[in-house]
Amino acid sequence: MGNRGHIQYRTTRRTSNFSITLYIFLLFVFSMFVFFYYSKDIVEDEQKHVLASEKKEPESEENEDNSVWETSKSDGLHPCIKPTAKYKAALGWNRYLTVKSNGGLNQMRTGIADMVAVAHVMNATLVIPQLDKRSFWQDSSTFSDIFDENHFIKALRGDLMIIKELPKEIESLPRARKHFTSWSGVGYYEEMTQLWKEHQVIHVAKSDSRLANNELPLDIQRLRCRVLYNALRFSPPIERLGKKLVEKLRTRAKRYVALHLRYEKDMLSFTGCTYGLTDAEAEELWVMRENTNHWKIKVINSTEQRIGGFCPLTPKEVGLFLQALGYPPSTLIYIAAGGIYGGNTRLSELKSHFPNVVFKEMLATPEELRGFADHASQTAALDYLISVESDVFIPSHSGNMARAVEGHRRFLGHRKTITPDRKGLVEIFDKLEVGQLDGASFSHLVRHLHKNRQGAPRKRAGAPTGVKGRARSRLEESFYQNPYPECICSSRTRVRK
Repeated sequence: MGNRGHIQYRTTRRTSNFSITLYIFLLFVFSMFVFFYYSKDIVEDEQKHVLASEKKEPESEENEDNSVWETSKSDGLHPCIKPTAKYKAALGWNRYLTVKSNGGLNQMRTGIADMVAVAHVMNATLVIPQLDKRSFWQDSSTFSDIFDENHFIKALRGDLMIIKELPKEIESLPRARKHFTSWSGVGYYEEMTQLWKEHQVIHVAKSDSRLANNELPLDIQRLRCRVLYNALRFSPPIERLGKKLVEKLRTRAKRYVALHLRYEKDMLSFTGCTYGLTDAEAEELWVMRENTNHWKIKVINSTEQRIGGFCPLTPKEVGLFLQALGYPPSTLIYIAAGGIYGGNTRLSELKSHFPNVVFKEMLATPEELRGFADHASQTAALDYLISVESDVFIPSHSGNMARAVEGHRRFLGHRKTITPDRKGLVEIFDKLEVGQLDGASFSHLVRHLHKNRQGAPRKRAGAPTGVKGRARSRLEESFYQNPYPECICSSRTRVRK
């Protein structure tokens, strides 16, 4: 009996130990199951979070609104500058036209293109133009300092004779000195050929705006385009550095905006625009205006100038404008301009919205720029090249540079060029300033106002309705701002007017 009880006790004890072990094992297995089950959810959540982050990151880098970079459809348009079958080169072996090209870089460029066309109409040999050294810019550059002289002569060989200087036996002959009438047509210059009866040399004192914008023969218009977009290539040093600076911009960002920020002392003084300036700055601009002899209008109402849309946008206004259009704060902006009036203080009003702002001095080394020092036209040529190659070009004021770059970009395929409606913007800016508009409403109005001001294909505009006489020619859209339809052709579709 005693032995049986002992055996039963040991059996019961073994059974109890086994049950406990089994219970612990099962509890462990259940715990591991629960751990792995919930760990799986945690891992999946982490993976989803990482994937979501990876998806969002490129959007912020690439800019979620790609429409701000997109160019308008060109509808099959392409450059067409070849002469027609009836075109003939000018022979003028014993008739010479000498020219003094006046103004800044782009005023000289378009003036030279005009004078090549005039020389062709008058059947003359053109002597390489002399450049203006007495203008506001005080630039001592010669033609060959800015342009590739040999290329210029060679590229136009099929159009007319161009020589570097007058023959020695002709130099001492008396010249007919002419101020050709602005915005003249072919008939005017055909009449001027009467001068050859008494002179072998005609000297033209000014080259800018010598030809009308419209109603010229197709071959003359295409000749102007061949000059501007092919023959007037910049000198090799300018071309090399310009290309290098564009490449440096491309390494900083996939895309960039070239901003022609015409907020410079001479422009503000010339236009009489003092909005946002201190009394001391306004006085400084007034003194400069009074002391500049060739600025005919001395008294200007600054408020009326701004309301009329005649003032360049301020750096602050440009920042608000770009922001309203949808450009992200990270946008790389190249400033194509000289010194900004007010310096860093004024520029900070733009950089508070878009800190990624660069000048040529930040891209090129001092050694690379040394050869261009004190040569405003040569540094302007660098700005021109960088602006033409930009993804978006925006001028803060209309002018020779703005019009020339816009025209060149149209010629190259209607690259995106946004021209601010300064008159319309003033009213919107002022409403925003006094709290009558919130950010969303401001952005909507700005985008709507500029929906059709982004470089889309269109025919060149004529003079405003009601304008008569010679003023019509002066107020027509510049041929060099929009060379369509003469130098831009379509083989398939019609373009809206």
